[in-house]
Order: sequence, then structure tokens, then C-alpha cells
Amino acid sequence: MTAPILYCGDTSLETAASYLAGVITHAGWQFDYVPSHVKVSRDIVDQPRSLLILSDYPAQQFAPELQQLVIDQVNRGMGLLMIGGWESFHGLGGDWDQAPLAGLLPVEISAEDDRVNFDQPALLHPADWRDEKVFGLPWSQRPPTVGGLNRFIAKPEAYVWLNVTPYQPRYDRDIGAIQWVTTRESIPALVASARGRGRVAAFASDVAPHWVGGFVDWGATRVTAQAPGAGAIEVGSDYAQFWKQLLAWTGQLD
Repeated sequence: MTAPILYCGDTSLETAASYLAGVITHAGWQFDYVPSHVKVSRDIVDQPRSLLILSDYPAQQFAPELQQLVIDQVNRGMGLLMIGGWESFHGLGGDWDQAPLAGLLPVEISAEDDRVNFDQPALLHPADWRDEKVFGLPWSQRPPTVGGLNRFIAKPEAYVWLNVTPYQPRYDRDIGAIQWVTTRESIPALVASARGRGRVAAFASDVAPHWVGGFVDWGATRVTAQAPGAGAIEVGSDYAQFWKQLLAWTGQLD
């Protein structure tokens, strides 16, 4: 039997956390949840876990000695996923760059505010556009857009699966219309690696509005779900599939 997921952050189940909690429930997995304003306890960390998710959850809520337990658990096979947000990575109050778990993540976290907001389309896509193997989703046919992220650097041993490429509008007088032009800057968005018997991943953007942008509606059909104690969600089918597959890979879930 798959051990439950531990999901920390995204404010509360009634608000932003309803998105990922809904996807987890839709996938048929069990999870325990810790809101952003509540500290992680030793009791909840000591329980067997398939995956720990930290999303908009500040480092000050996770005691260093409990982070050391997580490092041991990942080396024994648990997965670790950090998702972007104002209280993820460095952010504005995340401050994970000074935390023990920073050494376990597959990215280098800035010591300064790493938040980036896009006021124009920013495409989320495979680091190699020719690679259609990132969870088998239609990246080249219709890549999704995001509204912001935490900027980080992939560690040398890590693999960059996805990038974000910002676009800017340019008025073409010859045709009398706006043309969308890439800024030619690709920012790492999904980075992963192995740690001992476990797997670790970092997703630079968010799972819930506003940074998630149009990504939350990505897909030809709609998925509705509701986790126990959470708000109901309605999201795009490819968005839901992306998160299911990322969690399954990182947590080695059935």
C-alpha cells in the first residue's frame, strides 16, 4: 500500500491548497495536510510517507532538526517536491536558501528575492522543444502559459525537464498587427534528480492562481474534484494530468 503524501502550504484547504489537494484526491491518493500558518510537528514527520510537498510554506515553520529527518527519509526512498510561490525557495518570506533542505533540492536557491512576474505570455515547455516525452503531454501543439515563478539555477547533476520562455508583443507596421516575439531567455521551470533511493524535484511556478496563469486551464476537457475539507475545483485535463504524473514520478507512487 502506498504511504500517504504530506502536503504543506498553499495557505489552506479552503483556498489555494484546494487545487493540488483536489488533484491528489482525484488520483486516488491519501494525504495529510499542514496549512501555511501551522508548524510541522515531529509526529507528522515521523509517519511513513511516499512524498513531501512544500508549496508556499516558509522554512521557519519547519524546524531544522525535522528537516534533517526528511533528508534521511528521502535517502531511504521518500520523494520531495518544492513548488513555487512567495513563501517557496527564497521568495518573500520563504527563506529556504538558508535551510538544511536546500542541499537536498536539485536547484541552487537565490539569497535574494527570486520572484519574477510576467505581464505578457510566458510559455511553459520542454527544455528541448523536440522532447515530447515529458509526461506525454501536448507541449508542442499548445504549450501552456504561466504568470510568474521563482528564479533558480539547476545544480550540475540535475536534469532540466521544463523551461519558461517569456514573449513580448511587437507591432509590425508592414502587416498592421501585433507579432509575439520570444525574449530568447529560457528560465528553468522543472528540475529533478535522484537523492539516494528517493527523488527530488523543483517546480518554479505555482500550482494555484495567480502565478499558475493559464496553465490551470490547460487541456481539451475539464476535471472537477474536491478533497475532504477543501473547496471544489474545476481545472484543465492536461493541468491535472501534469500534476498527477509529476507527483507519481517524484513519490514513486502506484
